[in-house]
Amino acid sequence: MKITGTFLLLASGAAAFQAPAFQSSRSSPSFSYLSSLGGGEPLSSTPPRSGELGTNTRNVEVTRNDFLNNDRSRQLEQRLNRLERDNAMQAQKLNTRGPTPAKFTRPEGDVRGPAAIISEKSPKVPVQGGSLKTWSYASPLVERIHVVLKTDGRPLDADVALWQGPDNTPHKMRVYVEDGAERPFSAVFETPRGPNTVSIRNTGQLEFPLAAHVLAEVDGTNTGLLPAAKSNDLKGMPMTIQGGALRTYPFDPTVDSVAVLLKTDGRPLNARIELLQGPNNNKQVVEVYTEDGLDRPFFMIIETPGSGNVVRVVNSATVEFPLTAWVEPYRIGTSYSPLEPVIGGDDDGFIRQW
Repeated sequence: MKITGTFLLLASGAAAFQAPAFQSSRSSPSFSYLSSLGGGEPLSSTPPRSGELGTNTRNVEVTRNDFLNNDRSRQLEQRLNRLERDNAMQAQKLNTRGPTPAKFTRPEGDVRGPAAIISEKSPKVPVQGGSLKTWSYASPLVERIHVVLKTDGRPLDADVALWQGPDNTPHKMRVYVEDGAERPFSAVFETPRGPNTVSIRNTGQLEFPLAAHVLAEVDGTNTGLLPAAKSNDLKGMPMTIQGGALRTYPFDPTVDSVAVLLKTDGRPLNARIELLQGPNNNKQVVEVYTEDGLDRPFFMIIETPGSGNVVRVVNSATVEFPLTAWVEPYRIGTSYSPLEPVIGGDDDGFIRQW
């Protein structure tokens, strides 16, 4: 350690000694706290001058917070990019796999429902109460099968299944309709491989027969009756229904029929579809099971005459088996007038004159 000074000659001729400057032979190394964090300017250990201590401390804290915030932002951005990429791959997988779509072409000017059209193109087969009927297709060229069940106005209660080989039922459902004439059952079975057999069992009493119409679509032909069970044939937005959850879809009185498409990403599908008209008034109930909701999606048309129609879809599987649902209007009627009243009460055929 050494002390140095300077003598100054004043104007009065006297000599004065200038205050010595204190210097250390050892120099303190500079410490960079921010360099370990990856940003900011290095901070020297030299003591700050008066009034600058708080400023340096604040600069350190601001720079450190900016670095941490930028790091979190990069992590969130990476997570969002991964989620978007996974969703895009899942959507591409849903649209590329599954049966080949068939374009829907309704005859021009034909306002009838699909049940009426299929009834004209396929023979009527009566199924008495408690009996079973089967339709077998040995050709693997059959891509899908349209099934229509109706009655003469009585209730309809039946079990419909698709058999493929011995003791193999990849698709089955339980059907209940309050009025089989006003709301006939109409659904599509996807048959990607053959041979296939459709079985229809009338679980009702002997007094409640039903009429079955079954029509197959062969590869290379198009019946033009129903669209294929494919998401790109429907225009509405899909909705994911988790296991044990339900969704309701109310419809306007001008909607004559509703299209329902259910599918999964390849896992089994268990669902319950209900048509409600009023509180707790089930007009039609379908319980469906499919072993592969992507290879064999479920598609059906629900007739919705009158007002106050609500379609309810329940995923009856566990939480590990979600499904994707498309529910949208299929046919819009023009005969409904909002000025017509809904007449209720007893109809005894007597009109009181005032």
